[in-house]
Amino acid sequence: MAKVEALKNHLEALRNAIPELKGVLLASSEGLPIAHSLTNGADPNRVAAMAAAATTLGRKVSETMNAGALGEVSVQADEGALFVYAAGPKAVLVVLSPQGGNAGLIHLEARDTAKQIGELF
Repeated sequence: MAKVEALKNHLEALRNAIPELKGVLLASSEGLPIAHSLTNGADPNRVAAMAAAATTLGRKVSETMNAGALGEVSVQADEGALFVYAAGPKAVLVVLSPQGGNAGLIHLEARDTAKQIGELF
């Protein structure tokens, strides 16, 4: 199976595991979208760029604090949450949750998905 198909399958499996998600996106660490499934009307190019920037900032904070490798960054807002997971050194996985989404389930599923995606790179 081609790498792109495998990536899309991982994103689809995550969406199927947590149907209430507003979207998922996989981006390069440089901020370019690789694959996405966004249902909230967000521009994948902008989401990818901002997620990469958040990850870069998170990595710098982790390094400065001697906290080890960055695992994830989260942003809580009035209407939902955004979770950004490192997917190896070359990609980030973005998960958009509605307000009241089950953060525990999202972390459980998305961390595993990010790990599997990281192994593809």
